[in-house]
Amino acid sequence: MDDDYGAATYGDRIADVYDTWYGTTRLSDPQTTAGVLAELANGGPALELGIGTGRVALPLVAKGVPVHGIDASEPMVNKLRAKPGGGDIPVSIGDFADVAVEGEFSLVYVVFNTLLSLLTQQDQVRCFGNVAQRLRPAGVFVLEAFVPDLTRFDRGQRTETGEVGTDHVILDHSVHHPAEQRVDSMHIVVRASGSTLYPVKLRYAWPSELDLMAQLAGLRLRHRWGGWDRSPFTDESTGHVSVWERLN
Repeated sequence: MDDDYGAATYGDRIADVYDTWYGTTRLSDPQTTAGVLAELANGGPALELGIGTGRVALPLVAKGVPVHGIDASEPMVNKLRAKPGGGDIPVSIGDFADVAVEGEFSLVYVVFNTLLSLLTQQDQVRCFGNVAQRLRPAGVFVLEAFVPDLTRFDRGQRTETGEVGTDHVILDHSVHHPAEQRVDSMHIVVRASGSTLYPVKLRYAWPSELDLMAQLAGLRLRHRWGGWDRSPFTDESTGHVSVWERLN
């Protein structure tokens, strides 16, 4: 693993294009996501881990839920603060695995595979434990993540073309490290004027592994859906939205 890849690297590098690349067309509809989260918050405050540019936090606040955020990347948070209402959302800068905020929350949530940016099992377990300490009685922890699909890799690698335009091409290169359950990727935008690199590293975890992390933290599974539409989670599901509740 590169020594210079840290908690803020992904956000710092991709902040300028994040909203363009990952708008409502490529991710879940933020209004649908916020609607589910608002119901789960049950009138209480929420904490978002990896709040980023506020794609989910802003519509959740618009539904009357007070939101606090944590993010390691100041450039991403600056994008949030530049949006209408974004400057009113309190954000703590730091590694979200520490959950270094005061108070208790009815809802803690992390979307779009962001928990998997914690690159060791130890950090993921630590995050679950810290989340549990910040939940009110009957509070819930909500996580959106992909279901690992190791068939994507050919001899431990994957290369694909994301987009081809008249003056650019977007390429994605990934290397799989199965012993660590880690995938190191590089999104490359190639133009006549030069190339721009956007690194991303993930440590994937199976739903059953996440359930064990939750159990160690004193949480139990309340729901697991195939998406924010609350469709059933089945063998064919490529992603999941999991909801764990505090036991006491």
